[in-house]
Amino acid sequence: MRENKTESFFDKYASDFNAIYGKGNGLIQRFINRWFRQSIFIRFQKTMEACKPLEGKTILDVGCGPGMYAISLAKGSPSLVYGIDFAPSMIDIARKEAIKAGVEHICKFEVADFFDLPEDIKYNYLILMGFMDYMEDPRKVIEKTLKLATDKILFSFPSDKGFLAWQRKIRYKFKCPLFLYNEKQLQELFSNIPSWHCTIENIGRDFFVTLEHM
Repeated sequence: MRENKTESFFDKYASDFNAIYGKGNGLIQRFINRWFRQSIFIRFQKTMEACKPLEGKTILDVGCGPGMYAISLAKGSPSLVYGIDFAPSMIDIARKEAIKAGVEHICKFEVADFFDLPEDIKYNYLILMGFMDYMEDPRKVIEKTLKLATDKILFSFPSDKGFLAWQRKIRYKFKCPLFLYNEKQLQELFSNIPSWHCTIENIGRDFFVTLEHM
């Protein structure tokens, strides 16, 4: 029931969600970007930097939305960027944007359940940005990522502190389930993972977590 509610919400929200990365220079747009979207842009920039080198690599973008990450990464000449989402309208937008950007031969977008992905297919980099916000069982997600990644896994986790956390709780109360975290919870989640080094960074509204294979 929870998953259906989340899927329905994002399927209807696709066009508005795609506009989040708007970079208008108006006063209102600058205010919104400065105070409400700063973490979104920071985690995007950090992901682009972490996914290097790109040439010849394979990337799985979990909860890819309208394809912002996947399409940007595809421009760096990886062999494949596979984006999955449970919202069909998100995937429709991602496919159209990939064609516009001329990277449709590198990007593959599908409606798919992350937990159903075959574990015999591995990816150099896994990206889970804005995905853990809606996952009731984070350990289950982390365990699945470890079976699919060879090099790096990049997560964002929403912080339970501050005005933006309070504001999101109110906004999402009747939309879909939302799960927030503190640093202690994340340290416990990522403790004792053999052969992987974990880095947890507080970037404001979110925590940016990197797992790198040693």
